[in-house]
Amino acid sequence: MNLLELVKAHPLPAQAGVPEWMLGHFRRRTISFADGRSDERTQVHWLQSRTFTIDLRLPDALPLPVRALADYSLPELRTLANHEGWMADSLWRDGQLGWADGVSLQTHNRWPEPAILHRVGNCMIEFAPSGAYVEDWRLQATGGPLIGLRLLEERDAETDELLHQGGGLILCGEHAGWVHGRPQNLPQAPGTLRDRALAAIGDAATLATLFDFETSLAKRDAQGSYRIKLSTLPARLGQSLNLDGFERVAEGSLRQQLILPDGRIVVRSYEVDTLEPDWQPVLTTPSTPEAEAWFGAEQETLGRYLTVLS
Repeated sequence: MNLLELVKAHPLPAQAGVPEWMLGHFRRRTISFADGRSDERTQVHWLQSRTFTIDLRLPDALPLPVRALADYSLPELRTLANHEGWMADSLWRDGQLGWADGVSLQTHNRWPEPAILHRVGNCMIEFAPSGAYVEDWRLQATGGPLIGLRLLEERDAETDELLHQGGGLILCGEHAGWVHGRPQNLPQAPGTLRDRALAAIGDAATLATLFDFETSLAKRDAQGSYRIKLSTLPARLGQSLNLDGFERVAEGSLRQQLILPDGRIVVRSYEVDTLEPDWQPVLTTPSTPEAEAWFGAEQETLGRYLTVLS
Protein backbone atom coordinates (compact mmCIF):
# COMPACT_ATOMS: atom_id res chain seq x y z
CA MET A 1 0.00 0.00 0.00
CA ASN A 2 1.18 3.51 -0.72
CA LEU A 3 1.80 5.53 2.44
CA LEU A 4 -0.59 8.29 1.32
CA GLU A 5 -3.34 5.68 0.98
CA LEU A 6 -2.45 4.13 4.33
CA VAL A 7 -2.74 7.42 6.20
CA LYS A 8 -6.30 7.82 4.90
CA ALA A 9 -7.27 4.24 5.75
CA HIS A 10 -5.60 4.11 9.17
CA PRO A 11 -5.21 7.63 10.62
CA LEU A 12 -3.51 7.71 14.01
CA PRO A 13 -3.07 11.29 15.27
CA ALA A 14 -0.57 11.78 18.07
CA GLN A 15 -2.10 12.69 21.42
CA ALA A 16 0.77 14.89 22.60
CA GLY A 17 3.83 16.69 21.35
CA VAL A 18 5.11 20.15 20.50
CA PRO A 19 2.71 23.13 20.11
CA GLU A 20 0.66 23.27 16.92
CA TRP A 21 2.47 26.38 15.68
CA MET A 22 5.76 24.52 15.63
CA LEU A 23 4.66 21.79 13.17
CA GLY A 24 5.61 21.55 9.51
CA HIS A 25 8.53 22.59 7.34
CA PHE A 26 10.52 25.73 8.14
CA ARG A 27 13.30 27.27 6.04
CA ARG A 28 15.89 29.42 7.76
CA ARG A 29 16.12 32.92 6.29
CA THR A 30 19.02 34.06 8.42
CA ILE A 31 21.17 33.42 11.48
CA SER A 32 22.72 36.38 13.30
CA PHE A 33 25.60 35.97 15.72
CA ALA A 34 26.66 37.93 18.77
CA ASP A 35 29.61 39.40 16.85
CA GLY A 36 27.21 41.32 14.57
CA ARG A 37 27.57 39.12 11.48
CA SER A 38 24.80 37.16 9.78
CA ASP A 39 24.47 34.26 7.33
CA GLU A 40 21.63 34.29 4.79
CA ARG A 41 23.11 31.72 2.40
CA THR A 42 23.49 28.35 4.12
CA GLN A 43 20.55 26.13 3.10
CA VAL A 44 18.88 25.08 6.33
CA HIS A 45 15.58 23.20 6.63
CA TRP A 46 13.71 22.09 9.74
CA LEU A 47 10.86 19.56 9.54
CA GLN A 48 8.83 19.03 12.68
CA SER A 49 6.53 16.14 13.53
CA ARG A 50 4.64 15.90 16.80
CA THR A 51 7.56 14.53 18.85
CA PHE A 52 10.66 14.50 16.65
CA THR A 53 12.67 16.78 14.37
CA ILE A 54 14.57 16.38 11.08
CA ASP A 55 17.24 18.97 10.30
CA LEU A 56 19.30 19.49 7.11
CA ARG A 57 22.12 22.05 6.60
CA LEU A 58 24.04 22.38 3.33
CA PRO A 59 26.29 25.01 1.71
CA ASP A 60 24.96 27.42 -0.89
CA ALA A 61 26.89 25.86 -3.77
CA LEU A 62 26.50 23.52 -6.68
CA PRO A 63 26.13 19.88 -5.58
CA LEU A 64 29.25 17.78 -5.52
CA PRO A 65 29.76 15.56 -8.57
CA VAL A 66 28.51 11.99 -8.19
CA ARG A 67 31.52 9.69 -7.99
CA ALA A 68 33.02 7.02 -5.77
CA LEU A 69 33.95 8.32 -2.31
CA ALA A 70 37.57 7.26 -2.78
CA ASP A 71 37.78 9.44 -5.90
CA TYR A 72 36.83 12.72 -4.20
CA SER A 73 39.57 15.33 -3.90
CA LEU A 74 40.49 16.68 -0.50
CA PRO A 75 38.41 19.90 -0.93
CA GLU A 76 35.42 17.85 -2.13
CA LEU A 77 35.73 15.47 0.79
CA ARG A 78 35.92 18.41 3.19
CA THR A 79 32.69 19.79 1.73
CA LEU A 80 30.96 16.42 2.05
CA ALA A 81 32.14 16.03 5.65
CA ASN A 82 30.75 19.46 6.55
CA HIS A 83 27.21 18.50 5.51
CA GLU A 84 24.80 18.31 8.43
CA GLY A 85 21.69 16.18 8.81
CA TRP A 86 20.04 14.58 11.78
CA MET A 87 16.88 13.30 13.43
CA ALA A 88 16.18 13.56 17.18
CA ASP A 89 13.37 13.48 19.72
CA SER A 90 11.85 16.90 20.43
CA LEU A 91 11.60 17.88 24.12
CA TRP A 92 9.35 20.92 24.75
CA ARG A 93 9.58 22.26 28.31
CA ASP A 94 9.07 25.72 29.81
CA GLY A 95 9.17 27.53 26.48
CA GLN A 96 12.34 25.81 25.31
CA LEU A 97 12.81 23.06 22.74
CA GLY A 98 15.62 20.58 23.30
CA TRP A 99 16.66 17.46 21.42
CA ALA A 100 17.76 14.03 22.60
CA ASP A 101 18.75 10.64 21.19
CA GLY A 102 18.29 10.18 17.44
CA VAL A 103 21.00 9.84 14.80
CA SER A 104 23.28 12.29 13.00
CA LEU A 105 25.73 12.39 10.11
CA GLN A 106 28.13 14.39 12.27
CA THR A 107 29.97 12.60 15.06
CA HIS A 108 29.71 15.51 17.50
CA ASN A 109 26.86 17.85 18.41
CA ARG A 110 27.41 21.09 16.51
CA TRP A 111 24.33 22.76 18.06
CA PRO A 112 24.29 21.87 21.77
CA GLU A 113 21.95 24.62 23.02
CA PRO A 114 18.19 24.26 23.38
CA ALA A 115 15.95 26.69 21.47
CA ILE A 116 13.87 29.51 22.94
CA LEU A 117 11.12 29.81 20.31
CA HIS A 118 8.46 32.41 19.49
CA ARG A 119 6.15 32.62 16.48
CA VAL A 120 4.67 35.78 14.94
CA GLY A 121 2.77 35.12 11.72
CA ASN A 122 4.80 32.71 9.58
CA CYS A 123 8.05 33.78 11.27
CA MET A 124 9.50 31.60 14.02
CA ILE A 125 12.38 33.17 15.92
CA GLU A 126 14.87 30.96 17.74
CA PHE A 127 17.10 32.41 20.44
CA ALA A 128 20.12 30.60 21.86
CA PRO A 129 19.91 30.87 25.68
CA SER A 130 23.59 31.87 25.77
CA GLY A 131 23.01 34.82 23.42
CA ALA A 132 25.37 33.30 20.84
CA TYR A 133 22.89 33.57 17.95
CA VAL A 134 19.31 34.18 16.84
CA GLU A 135 17.68 32.43 13.87
CA ASP A 136 14.77 33.55 11.67
CA TRP A 137 12.72 30.60 10.36
CA ARG A 138 9.84 30.84 7.85
CA LEU A 139 7.00 28.34 7.57
CA GLN A 140 6.70 26.72 4.16
CA ALA A 141 2.92 26.68 4.26
CA THR A 142 1.34 23.76 2.43
CA GLY A 143 -1.48 21.67 3.85
CA GLY A 144 -2.21 17.99 3.31
CA PRO A 145 -1.06 14.93 5.23
CA LEU A 146 1.15 15.17 8.29
CA ILE A 147 3.07 11.93 8.69
CA GLY A 148 5.81 11.20 11.21
CA LEU A 149 7.49 7.78 11.18
CA ARG A 150 10.54 6.75 13.18
CA LEU A 151 12.72 4.28 11.30
CA LEU A 152 13.63 1.46 13.67
CA GLU A 153 15.67 -0.67 11.28
CA GLU A 154 16.14 -1.81 7.70
CA ARG A 155 17.06 -5.43 6.92
CA ASP A 156 17.80 -7.52 3.86
CA ALA A 157 14.63 -9.53 3.24
CA GLU A 158 16.58 -12.64 2.21
CA THR A 159 19.55 -12.72 4.59
CA ASP A 160 18.12 -10.68 7.51
CA GLU A 161 21.31 -8.59 7.51
CA LEU A 162 20.91 -5.30 9.36
CA LEU A 163 21.50 -2.56 6.77
CA HIS A 164 20.43 0.63 8.58
CA GLN A 165 18.91 1.67 11.88
CA GLY A 166 17.61 4.94 13.26
CA GLY A 167 16.21 7.89 11.39
CA GLY A 168 12.76 8.62 10.10
CA LEU A 169 10.36 10.25 7.68
CA ILE A 170 8.40 13.47 8.13
CA LEU A 171 5.91 14.32 5.40
CA CYS A 172 4.05 17.61 5.76
CA GLY A 173 1.96 18.73 2.80
CA GLU A 174 4.12 18.91 -0.31
CA HIS A 175 7.43 18.57 1.56
CA ALA A 176 9.13 15.51 3.06
CA GLY A 177 12.30 14.91 5.05
CA TRP A 178 14.08 11.55 5.25
CA VAL A 179 16.88 10.37 7.56
CA HIS A 180 18.54 6.97 7.01
CA GLY A 181 20.89 6.07 9.85
CA ARG A 182 24.08 4.01 9.71
CA PRO A 183 23.85 0.25 10.36
CA GLN A 184 25.92 0.65 13.53
CA ASN A 185 27.35 3.48 15.58
CA LEU A 186 30.78 4.49 14.37
CA PRO A 187 33.72 3.19 16.44
CA GLN A 188 35.03 5.70 18.96
CA ALA A 189 37.87 7.76 17.53
CA PRO A 190 39.36 11.20 18.14
CA GLY A 191 38.42 14.13 15.96
CA THR A 192 35.33 15.24 14.09
CA LEU A 193 33.75 13.59 11.06
CA ARG A 194 35.74 16.02 8.92
CA ASP A 195 39.01 15.03 10.63
CA ARG A 196 38.28 11.34 10.18
CA ALA A 197 37.21 11.72 6.54
CA LEU A 198 40.26 13.76 5.52
CA ALA A 199 42.55 11.23 7.22
CA ALA A 200 40.89 8.48 5.17
CA ILE A 201 41.14 10.10 1.73
CA GLY A 202 41.33 7.38 -0.92
CA ASP A 203 40.32 4.66 1.61
CA ALA A 204 37.07 3.38 0.10
CA ALA A 205 36.10 1.09 2.99
CA THR A 206 36.59 3.66 5.75
CA LEU A 207 34.84 6.42 3.80
CA ALA A 208 31.91 4.12 3.05
CA THR A 209 31.48 3.49 6.78
CA LEU A 210 31.69 7.19 7.65
CA PHE A 211 29.20 8.32 5.00
CA ASP A 212 26.68 5.48 5.17
CA PHE A 213 24.06 8.02 6.26
CA GLU A 214 21.48 10.16 4.49
CA THR A 215 19.39 13.22 5.20
CA SER A 216 17.30 14.45 2.27
CA LEU A 217 14.59 17.01 1.57
CA ALA A 218 11.98 16.22 -1.08
CA LYS A 219 9.15 18.16 -2.68
CA ARG A 220 6.04 16.79 -4.37
CA ASP A 221 6.13 17.16 -8.16
CA ALA A 222 3.28 17.47 -10.68
CA GLN A 223 2.94 13.68 -10.83
CA GLY A 224 2.58 13.38 -7.06
CA SER A 225 6.04 11.92 -6.42
CA TYR A 226 8.25 13.32 -3.67
CA ARG A 227 11.43 14.22 -5.55
CA ILE A 228 14.68 14.88 -3.64
CA LYS A 229 15.88 18.48 -3.99
CA LEU A 230 18.61 18.61 -1.34
CA SER A 231 20.64 15.81 0.23
CA THR A 232 23.78 15.02 2.18
CA LEU A 233 24.36 12.36 -0.52
CA PRO A 234 24.89 13.90 -3.99
CA ALA A 235 23.76 10.70 -5.75
CA ARG A 236 20.27 11.02 -4.23
CA LEU A 237 19.43 14.33 -5.94
CA GLY A 238 16.56 13.97 -8.39
CA GLN A 239 15.52 10.57 -7.06
CA SER A 240 12.11 10.05 -5.50
CA LEU A 241 11.25 8.87 -2.00
CA ASN A 242 9.64 5.45 -2.31
CA LEU A 243 6.32 5.56 -0.43
CA ASP A 244 5.02 2.20 -1.74
CA GLY A 245 5.07 -1.21 -0.08
CA PHE A 246 3.68 -0.16 3.32
CA GLU A 247 1.53 -2.34 5.55
CA ARG A 248 0.11 -1.91 9.03
CA VAL A 249 1.60 -4.46 11.43
CA ALA A 250 -0.14 -3.32 14.61
CA GLU A 251 -1.41 -0.15 16.22
CA GLY A 252 1.51 2.26 15.93
CA SER A 253 3.71 -0.06 13.85
CA LEU A 254 4.28 -0.11 10.08
CA ARG A 255 6.42 -2.20 7.79
CA GLN A 256 7.63 -1.35 4.29
CA GLN A 257 9.02 -3.78 1.74
CA LEU A 258 10.72 -2.33 -1.31
CA ILE A 259 13.17 -3.21 -4.05
CA LEU A 260 16.37 -1.16 -4.17
CA PRO A 261 17.90 -0.05 -7.51
CA ASP A 262 20.44 -2.88 -7.23
CA GLY A 263 17.62 -5.44 -7.03
CA ARG A 264 17.96 -6.17 -3.32
CA ILE A 265 14.66 -6.50 -1.42
CA VAL A 266 14.67 -4.78 1.96
CA VAL A 267 12.21 -4.50 4.82
CA ARG A 268 11.93 -1.35 6.92
CA SER A 269 10.25 -1.28 10.34
CA TYR A 270 8.71 1.95 11.59
CA GLU A 271 7.15 3.32 14.76
CA VAL A 272 4.33 5.78 14.13
CA ASP A 273 4.64 9.23 15.63
CA THR A 274 1.55 10.57 13.85
CA LEU A 275 -0.64 9.75 10.84
CA GLU A 276 -2.91 12.68 9.96
CA PRO A 277 -4.50 12.70 6.47
CA ASP A 278 -5.68 16.31 6.42
CA TRP A 279 -3.37 18.58 8.39
CA GLN A 280 -3.40 22.34 7.90
CA PRO A 281 -0.42 24.43 9.03
CA VAL A 282 -0.97 27.38 11.35
CA LEU A 283 -0.37 30.39 9.08
CA THR A 284 -1.15 33.21 11.49
CA THR A 285 -0.72 33.88 15.19
CA PRO A 286 -3.03 35.69 17.61
CA SER A 287 -2.63 39.24 18.84
CA THR A 288 -4.67 41.43 21.19
CA PRO A 289 -7.79 43.32 20.07
CA GLU A 290 -5.88 46.54 20.66
CA ALA A 291 -3.07 45.39 18.38
CA GLU A 292 -5.54 44.39 15.67
CA ALA A 293 -7.23 47.79 15.89
CA TRP A 294 -3.86 49.54 15.64
CA PHE A 295 -2.89 47.43 12.64
CA GLY A 296 -6.14 48.24 10.87
CA ALA A 297 -5.98 51.95 11.62
CA GLU A 298 -2.42 52.29 10.35
CA GLN A 299 -2.84 50.28 7.14
CA GLU A 300 -2.02 53.23 4.90
CA THR A 301 1.60 53.01 5.98
CA LEU A 302 1.90 49.54 7.53
CA GLY A 303 0.41 47.89 4.46
CA ARG A 304 2.44 49.69 1.79
CA TYR A 305 4.83 46.88 1.01
CA LEU A 306 3.39 43.84 2.73
CA THR A 307 4.19 40.44 1.25
CA VAL A 308 4.62 36.89 2.51
CA LEU A 309 8.29 35.99 3.01
CA SER A 310 9.23 32.37 2.78
